[in-house]
Amino acid sequence: MMPRVITTWPIRKYSDGTAILREDDIASEYPLTLQLDGEEFATIVCSPTELTELAIGFLASEGIIREAADLKELRVDEERGYVYAELHRPQSTGKDDYAKRFIGSCCGKSRQFYFRSDARTARTSMSRQTVTPAQCMTLMRLLQHSSPDFQLTGGVHNAALCTREALIAVRTDIGRHNALDKLFGYALQQRLAVTDLIIAFSGRLSSEVVLKAAKIGVGILLSKSAPTDLALKLADDLGITCVGFIRGREMNVYTHGERIVE
Repeated sequence: MMPRVITTWPIRKYSDGTAILREDDIASEYPLTLQLDGEEFATIVCSPTELTELAIGFLASEGIIREAADLKELRVDEERGYVYAELHRPQSTGKDDYAKRFIGSCCGKSRQFYFRSDARTARTSMSRQTVTPAQCMTLMRLLQHSSPDFQLTGGVHNAALCTREALIAVRTDIGRHNALDKLFGYALQQRLAVTDLIIAFSGRLSSEVVLKAAKIGVGILLSKSAPTDLALKLADDLGITCVGFIRGREMNVYTHGERIVE
């Protein structure tokens, strides 16, 4: 049986000095093991939804595939918690590369990545898309109202692919990276042209999140939360517009502000 996305747990809730026994909604945590060409490649702890998209997006993010058509077969065994992926052209996964830091040089700037796979897959954005502050605020408001799972549990991250006016696809997961990989998998399956799309995101803009956006190929990244300094250095280098602290009628533009127009 497929695990539930939300479970319940008995709690003792204290409010104004009074204890109440009740059940609380809890986000499920699900280990998914990915086998690639017959060998165990990774185990992803995730929310048990959109597992095919998650597997495709993860493989693309790791530089194993470039498009969904690179996969000869992808089969999900939800009950056992396994994904079996087979490539048309099996390759050495070079697992050592996924555990080594790498510093490369591109466009005259020093660019620091966590893994060698990041250097192969993160793309500099050439997007000419622009967006107004009001549109940024509207997209963030739409994202915040799009996830009943967050409303119930408060324990998941939300990410959306957007146009300037609307959300195209929203994905939810306990892991912020997983939510973005699900969007990546969706875009690859649907063969979307993502260059001029926007990502709206519920969590902190860390370096890993900026790298995920660069791998997906978008040029504008919106969040209600704060960035880190390494995230902004990478975003500046990769040509990505980072907008944070989008709350109510306020927001901060950190990098490539030329895409934010009045």
